[in-house]
Amino acid sequence: MDQVLFDRISQWMDAHADEMAQDIVRLVRIPSVSDPDSDSKPFGPGCRAALEEMLKIGEEYGFKTKNYENYVGALWLEDGPMENTIGMWNHLDVVPVGDNWEYPPFEGVIKDGYIIGRGAQDNKGPAVGMLYLMRCLKELNIPMKHRLCLFVGCDEERGMSDLEYYCAHYDTPAMSMIADSGFPVCYGEKGILEGRMVSLKPLSRDVVELTGGTAGNIIPDKAVIVLKGEGSAQRAKALPEGFEVHTEDGLTTITAHGISAHSAFPEGSLNAIQRLITGLLSEKVLSEEDSRILQAFAEANQDYYGGAIGISYEDEVSGKLTCAGTVLGLKEGYVQLTFNIRYPVTDSEEQIEAGLKLFCGSRGCRWERTGGSGPSYFPKEHPAVELLTGVYNEIMGLETKPFVMGGGTYARKLPSAFAYGVGGMPKTEEEKNCRLFQPQHGSAHQPDEGLNIASLVRALKIYTMGMAALNDTDINWREP
Repeated sequence: MDQVLFDRISQWMDAHADEMAQDIVRLVRIPSVSDPDSDSKPFGPGCRAALEEMLKIGEEYGFKTKNYENYVGALWLEDGPMENTIGMWNHLDVVPVGDNWEYPPFEGVIKDGYIIGRGAQDNKGPAVGMLYLMRCLKELNIPMKHRLCLFVGCDEERGMSDLEYYCAHYDTPAMSMIADSGFPVCYGEKGILEGRMVSLKPLSRDVVELTGGTAGNIIPDKAVIVLKGEGSAQRAKALPEGFEVHTEDGLTTITAHGISAHSAFPEGSLNAIQRLITGLLSEKVLSEEDSRILQAFAEANQDYYGGAIGISYEDEVSGKLTCAGTVLGLKEGYVQLTFNIRYPVTDSEEQIEAGLKLFCGSRGCRWERTGGSGPSYFPKEHPAVELLTGVYNEIMGLETKPFVMGGGTYARKLPSAFAYGVGGMPKTEEEKNCRLFQPQHGSAHQPDEGLNIASLVRALKIYTMGMAALNDTDINWREP
């Protein structure tokens, strides 16, 4: 490693940490949940405002910018061909806020070294970080043989239609890196399948409302049922601690709380939908027919690996399939539960759907596919994979290996793309001893989402060294 270069980069990043934090706050203060149904196309006024603000920040530091019809934005210094361009990709849209926040979700509170707010960690902080990476290279006059261009999208969390639009209308870089993952190199991503399990029979009119969850890729932390009738109110009193029961004007509202997490990494969470349904069934709160209908949903959602459905696949490369029921609702009395499924790279969507249709059909339900994205795989043998992994390991004194994950990034929509950082930095003792967040708070997609500023700065030092190390790499390399 070039220690002199690393020291120069480190000093620059340390000197600009506070300025970077303020730029991140400018973006966090914009509520940019993608809303394709808005009159402000394509993704609503929040996403448009966040994109415009990001491009404005770049222009303030001397970067050229382009807005691709409010789907994607780009920032760069030097013009040049895409054949010699490394693209760095981030997104500015965020998941819905959810409940149980201690801090205001869209103020960008800075406290004890953290920026707290929805999107601070996923993915506005890293987006600004990539801009500062390019600033650092520019201001330190570090020569780059490859052109760098930062791209920011506005619909990553909802389905990546922003990237689908861009790739259909514009050229893509020779190689793309997505800063929406952990170190070292993530060279593969599980396939994603999303759809609904729908009951063939409606619930009785005793059930006035049944809801839970806010987005397909979040384990829900709240689920609610509203019932009418004195019998339901009496039986609801038997529900255990952890349920809220409120009766007014002949209606009984039962609320179950859980612990949210990203649906691709559900371990440690508690699905509020499953908790609500199993509580209703165990205490016989509902009629026999309503209970029979909900029993099928309880079975399907009883674990995070599709075991009851018969789709518990796994492989050596990418590990176990994950399957979570994340959004619950009623449509004209019929129960609908959205499932978010991440399947191994060696399996197929057709195989998964066959199991879902068989399970649903045997339990008085049907399966409706609503979206999906095939697995992503970047050649592990590409010289960039070994080089960037080596840079991270040398600086950190570790021996990590490139990996495959269940999360979905823009890599699955782009040719010749993989994820690299800036998350997953080993925690310092100070971070381990931090008492700023309650349990199950502070991470991406959780309440009080927080970004540790010092951790981001450490990651950017590694990332910038990695980018400089790519100077002598053939970014157009293809497998023999």
